Amino acid sequence: MKKMHLLILAPLLMVSTPAFAHVGSGDNGSFISGFLHPLSGADHVLAMVAVGLCAVMLGSGARLAIPAAFVGVMLLGFFAALAGLPLPFVEPVILASSVVIGLLVAIARPASPGLVAAIVGGFAFFHGHSHGAELAGANALFFGMGFVLATALLHAVGIGMGVAAGRLTRGTAALRIAGGATALGGALLLAS
Repeated sequence: MKKMHLLILAPLLMVSTPAFAHVGSGDNGSFISGFLHPLSGADHVLAMVAVGLCAVMLGSGARLAIPAAFVGVMLLGFFAALAGLPLPFVEPVILASSVVIGLLVAIARPASPGLVAAIVGGFAFFHGHSHGAELAGANALFFGMGFVLATALLHAVGIGMGVAAGRLTRGTAALRIAGGATALGGALLLAS
């Protein structure tokens, strides 16, 4: 039972970090800056973990497809920002992404992996745009490699949590609770 409590509380504990992911005033073009960017804000962390949870909810075939779709579309958003394409409401949409994706997991209704990939991809474009806008013209290659790796690792954390949740309850109960906790964390960030 203690493991289940930890699994449920893990997404909420991530909310204690700053609400928005922004790179500090140092070297924005480095691999480390890119790697730290998605890790520096609860909005990004919760959304990335929710993508992993969602991939587990959809089944083994989606465990790679959903995160890969997210990363691919995120890169498109990154390049759009580098090209100077303006995008309104980036931060609110990023915050909403953890709520919506978390609710997809919490509701646990059968859904087409293609539809879910389109939903997470839509949010991924905004996440990528945020990364590109923060870069401010520095070295895109190393920065991009860093945030792609961090994003993939956060997806893997979500997948690991989802698999553990499934094994813990031998069903979807703990996975649904983890999705709900992620959505709640995102809602708390939206409200702040």
